Amino acid sequence: MKQPRLGLALALALTASPALAQFPTGHPLSGLEKLKSFESMRASSSDKNWPDGNGDARPIQPGGTLTLAELDGPGTITHIWFTIAHDAPFYSRLLTLRFYWDGEEHPSVECPVGDFFGLGHGVDKPFMSVPIRVTSDGRARNCYWPMPFKKSARLTVSNESDKPCHAFFYYIDWQKHASLPRDTAYFHAMYRQEHPCVMGRNYLLADLEGRGHYVGTIQSVYHVSPGWYGEGDDFFFIDGEKEPRLRGTGTEDYFCDAWGFRQQDGPFYGTPLWEGYNTGDRSTAYRFHIPDPVVFQKSLRVEIEHKGSQSFPDGKGSGFIERDDLMSSVALWYQTEPHKKWPALPPGPERLPFREATLLKGHAAVAQAKHSDHPIEIQPLGGVTDGKQLWFKPGDDKGWVEITFKLEQEQTAELVGKMVHSRDYGIYRVKLDGQQIAQHDLYHPDVTPTPHRWGAHKLAAGEHTLRFECVGKSSKSTGYLLGFDALTARIAVYSRPPNVDLRTLQKKN
Repeated sequence: MKQPRLGLALALALTASPALAQFPTGHPLSGLEKLKSFESMRASSSDKNWPDGNGDARPIQPGGTLTLAELDGPGTITHIWFTIAHDAPFYSRLLTLRFYWDGEEHPSVECPVGDFFGLGHGVDKPFMSVPIRVTSDGRARNCYWPMPFKKSARLTVSNESDKPCHAFFYYIDWQKHASLPRDTAYFHAMYRQEHPCVMGRNYLLADLEGRGHYVGTIQSVYHVSPGWYGEGDDFFFIDGEKEPRLRGTGTEDYFCDAWGFRQQDGPFYGTPLWEGYNTGDRSTAYRFHIPDPVVFQKSLRVEIEHKGSQSFPDGKGSGFIERDDLMSSVALWYQTEPHKKWPALPPGPERLPFREATLLKGHAAVAQAKHSDHPIEIQPLGGVTDGKQLWFKPGDDKGWVEITFKLEQEQTAELVGKMVHSRDYGIYRVKLDGQQIAQHDLYHPDVTPTPHRWGAHKLAAGEHTLRFECVGKSSKSTGYLLGFDALTARIAVYSRPPNVDLRTLQKKN
């Protein structure tokens, strides 16, 4: 009988965790009947007035830092859960986690919240693996990496955006022990990025000193130009060896997939975010070395090439050339302390692959909107810009809405329409200045704010018209309604001009 996926993940989680005993029967729940010698502990955002209060979250002002826990050891953190309400788009890249073991000066974990939980670029998206599971459309984040400490643990989160984090909910479950084994190693997670990748050298995933074992890589890429970035091989240099002891055959091969990427997840590897091969597309892949940790006695250096396909201005192309995409990563490992001091973490806004400017807010356009003879109003709604959306309520498939916005100067950017999906929403054609740019079925069983990419456009200074035309509804929908949040422009932080040849850039470097 084929084991259900959830059962497999549970079995793997129980047997893979060093904090849990392994039993010869092979039963995933073996050992639960044995009496435990530790104390069960928790630090959480629970209201201090717990009998009567329900203020179970903590705010973090722009530039502020919240101490999540200060724990006295010996102990082992076994589970971390977060959910967050934040005004900033891509907030999970702008919040920074720092974990300090045994009073150390430099953190052993220093990483944006989203990347730590397996998703880059500030994207909220669900997926499941053994050590990490994300649910609630990407808003409920769970981590099961065992994190032991002998004397103390201090966990903080900093808000490196210009907008407040209204509510940070958290659980940190841990076990207090009388002592830990002498061979206990400490958990580490380090974020780094190259925006863009430096031509002439491999991307550096990790450069470690000490004794330990490497347990995972999370890699995120933003396409600067069309093509495939994943022909690069991975290399593990162990204990100062000049030649890599572990050599790969391609990026998707290292991440245990084949023939490119596609969106998928699993116990030890996955690509929970995959948008495609075009300029502006984003991806995140993870590989957890839980069955196959990479052991080092003195040092470890992990590199990966940033090579793939590219078309050139003269009409020629290559399937294997260095690319200058925007790449970021998280390295995960256990080691003895002290660890090597890491380079300074880039500030929050510098971790984003683009800046996003709001061109039009739906709720602000209601008063001046032209529309068919159907009701239109401003609706309060969580999860959208300013907590309000444009809500258009036609009773048939003849409804339309037209709104305008004005630009002070010409700009070229990728447009993103932030729409709302729900159970009684229709199918709408989207037109910009009379030209169709998209069509969306807005049905969803739940109320779900959703961004839609509408392509790169060159917009002249002056007035522009955005029009939504109802063309029907899905068989599951109970209505023809429209929810419009905002129109934004994504402007890349690095954009190679189309006439610049990568072959020339390689020669210069």
